[in-house]
Amino acid sequence: ETLKLALAKGLQDAGVDVLDIGMSGTEEIYFATFHLGVDGGIEVTASHNPMDYNGMKLVRDGARPISGDTGLRDVQRLAEANDFPPVDETKRGRYQQINLRGAYVDHLFGYINVKNLTPLKLVINSGNGAAGPVVDAIEARFKALGAPV
Repeated sequence: ETLKLALAKGLQDAGVDVLDIGMSGTEEIYFATFHLGVDGGIEVTASHNPMDYNGMKLVRDGARPISGDTGLRDVQRLAEANDFPPVDETKRGRYQQINLRGAYVDHLFGYINVKNLTPLKLVINSGNGAAGPVVDAIEARFKALGAPV
């Protein structure tokens, strides 16, 4: 949470409007970036590393990944140069929390026809990760559509 808020503040100081979708998995960042038509997305994550690790995954417009050849080295050079202009409060970006979980689940259900599903038993363990709330939302949607859960 601390790293997320510091990142948001730094982006706002640079004039960027920040849309916070809350705890989410990588796939939701890609979805949100494309769905909202924004310039990029950042996921604060340690991925599968121990809990004292933190990092960020960066996504470009159109939900395209950022790698060394597609902008990550540019970000590194900017960070290493540490030559940022003073904050202009009149140009500061806005911060807004939004909820895209329903739109994301709608997107996922767009790939299937629930009526064509055959009975299936699954065990899901999201390991207290970001996928847990998505799994809960998917389960609720299946129930709402009358699918046995």
